[in-house]
Amino acid sequence: MIRTVLIDDEIDSIRVLQRLLETYCKQVSIVGTANGVESARTLIRECKPDLVLLDIEMSQGNAFDLLNQLQPLDFQVIFVTAFDNYAVRAFKYSAVDYLLKPVDIDDLRNAIDRVQEKPMSQDLAQQMKILLENVGMLQLSQQKMAIPTITGLTFVPVQDILRFEAKGNYTTINLCNGESIVATRTIKDYEDVLPEAIFCRIHNSHIINLARIQKYQKGRGGSVVMEDGSVIEVASRRREEFLRRLLK
Repeated sequence: MIRTVLIDDEIDSIRVLQRLLETYCKQVSIVGTANGVESARTLIRECKPDLVLLDIEMSQGNAFDLLNQLQPLDFQVIFVTAFDNYAVRAFKYSAVDYLLKPVDIDDLRNAIDRVQEKPMSQDLAQQMKILLENVGMLQLSQQKMAIPTITGLTFVPVQDILRFEAKGNYTTINLCNGESIVATRTIKDYEDVLPEAIFCRIHNSHIINLARIQKYQKGRGGSVVMEDGSVIEVASRRREEFLRRLLK
């Protein structure tokens, strides 16, 4: 059984989540609930759960305040939030599980299954560390991204990414130092999470770091020369949006 704690400042939300878990996730055992940072900190230290389902905004602070107080973490976390905001992007960067309210049953099941398949490890502890660092940073370019590969996770500063290139269901991520990483995600997955202020999809197969363009060459759609010397075609249908973003 997965010993689980539920933390939310709304009692109705705890009740709904508890009912969903009891009905659809039989592998979960709820060992306690809390509605604020102080009570949650005490509960987690006493119960030593395997998993915490954690709302972001609480009384006396937020989820990130709580996690910082509990470092180093020895439990897994699934965040639950009503707001699809900056924090969600940080979750995606760090490859950390989250659920949007109202919680979808299938999303909940899948998240619990992932917890069961991957017990707490150094990788997960590192993911949480990176998440907390990312949330604390105001500049997107200073954040780190967790890149899933066939062997695990690689953590890379966003500003060090030169470009993304589609390779079927995989994506090759080229770094400014000449190294490349093959990610087990599609380029569309990255397009959905990357900040528009930094990255732009200029072709079905390419997303580039706008700050790493060396030259733009005119043509039907044109092409860009990146800092590593690579020349990438700009799709004609993406040219107008690309130039607007480039000249912003």
